[in-house]
Amino acid sequence: MSALPVLFVSHGSPLHARGGSRASAGWAALAQSLPTPKAALIASAHWETEMPMLTAGRRPETIHDFGGFPPDLYQIRYAAPGAPQLAERAAALLSAAGMPASLNGCRGLDHGAWVPLRHMYPDATVPVVQLALQPALGNAHHLRLGAALAPLAAEGVLIVGSGHLTHNLSEVMQLLRRGSVTFGQETAAAPYVEAFRQWVDAALRSPSTDDLAAWDEHAPHALRAHPSSEHFLPLLVARGAAGRGAVVEHIDLGVEAQVLAMDAYRFTPAT
Repeated sequence: MSALPVLFVSHGSPLHARGGSRASAGWAALAQSLPTPKAALIASAHWETEMPMLTAGRRPETIHDFGGFPPDLYQIRYAAPGAPQLAERAAALLSAAGMPASLNGCRGLDHGAWVPLRHMYPDATVPVVQLALQPALGNAHHLRLGAALAPLAAEGVLIVGSGHLTHNLSEVMQLLRRGSVTFGQETAAAPYVEAFRQWVDAALRSPSTDDLAAWDEHAPHALRAHPSSEHFLPLLVARGAAGRGAVVEHIDLGVEAQVLAMDAYRFTPAT
């Protein structure tokens, strides 16, 4: 069996849960281009722990981990089943790679997970396990995290990193207050965002992951693009899981409010 591709998506605002956006259509098209996986393992920017952890419940709840949005968003439920056996398998792979992992049978799926999955698999029949991030452990840790999980792609598991290619919400709020943009509006990219996007694309295609491991030092405008790292780290998990020699495909899903790049990537592991 050929390994499934590994994906990275910029999950954007919870408003994408409604559909009708370029991003939601892009996520649906991505899923339709792939064989239906046995399960999905998704690393979301919205779950942080000190050490690796995976959801292991049989019926993960839909977590509405956001505020100030229209009431209809809080009524949405994404009732995908969990996959406890996959969680145990992933934890064993991580432990074997020197990264002891634990299981959480109570935590559900946050919006970084369920919003894109709702459009990728709207019938909610693909079982889902969510993987937590450990920002305090740094960039190289997340590349190793993905690499340890790489065997799952050959076992029919779709590995997804869900974060944001750029994520400066303070800047978005300033633009909104000035009336320069409206929430969710697709716009041209700010110059620094475009420079960061181009650097990241080149780094992802490099045979070495050294630049990615030090992206916050090497990338232009890195700390402006990501004042904190949690929305970039899922990309490192995905790139690590794809392995050396992976074919890198960029999917341009636009830029919202000048500074929120919605890029997605498909990484096809080398055969």
